[in-house]
Amino acid sequence: MNISSDLTIVIISYKSEKKVFQLLKKIKNNFKCLIVDNSNSKHFKKKIEQSHNQIKVLLQKNIGYGAAINFANKFIKTKYFLVLNPDIENLNKNKILKFIKYAKKLNDNFSCIGPRYININPKTLIQSKIEYEIAKIKSISGAVMFFNIDRFREIKGFDESFFLYFEETDYCFRGNRIGLNCFQINTIKIKHNVGTSIEFKDQIFKKKIKDLQSWHFIWSKFYFYKKKYGITLSTIYFTPLLFRILIKILMFILFNDKERLHKYTNRLDGLMASFKGNPSYKRI
Repeated sequence: MNISSDLTIVIISYKSEKKVFQLLKKIKNNFKCLIVDNSNSKHFKKKIEQSHNQIKVLLQKNIGYGAAINFANKFIKTKYFLVLNPDIENLNKNKILKFIKYAKKLNDNFSCIGPRYININPKTLIQSKIEYEIAKIKSISGAVMFFNIDRFREIKGFDESFFLYFEETDYCFRGNRIGLNCFQINTIKIKHNVGTSIEFKDQIFKKKIKDLQSWHFIWSKFYFYKKKYGITLSTIYFTPLLFRILIKILMFILFNDKERLHKYTNRLDGLMASFKGNPSYKRI
């Protein structure tokens, strides 16, 4: 069987040049590969295509993670595709082939499949019990996601209202609603160095990225809860958080702590934007 005809690897990049090249060394030339570069770098595209002439690089202004995957979907001609963050490690050909093996075991009846992460804080990601070879799970991490192209299109891909965070949670939730569950394969073990894919040019840019991530995390969380539970229950659930943010803002005003004041006013702005139904507009 010609594996490369069954699978396309999709890498979503944003100012991640070094990490992408490191990842490509692990993939080598065994699979078709698409890179969506959300930093719209013609220099990066040229470097990739000069050294890897079989790889297609799609340039975009920063449209968000889920939207970038939806965009890549238009160019995928294979039965399966595997989405990768640039900041994952210890990936190899055999692990990639295992995804196809388990997809066939499931008769392609799934929304997506994810690996076992070996270095993730259990408070930030709920994983299945390690003793199970394969387990049904509510949602998987967006760092490594394996899809059947037909099932992906049946679920209608990602909700592009999400710019960052919770897009995979929402996708899995919508899949579950139509009987397409997601699964975790515990025999595929991956290390994910969370938040290391972006190459920071200076501390000012790093701070802007952190502000962006904080704003979108709370915007996306409320938006997802609103989709799942409705506006009334979501408002009740988030009210204690809103009061905690307001108390901290007042406290940091009193103590003239400008750095932490900025942190919490940024969070408040993201939460209120989502509550009002405003789009996830914050960008650098």
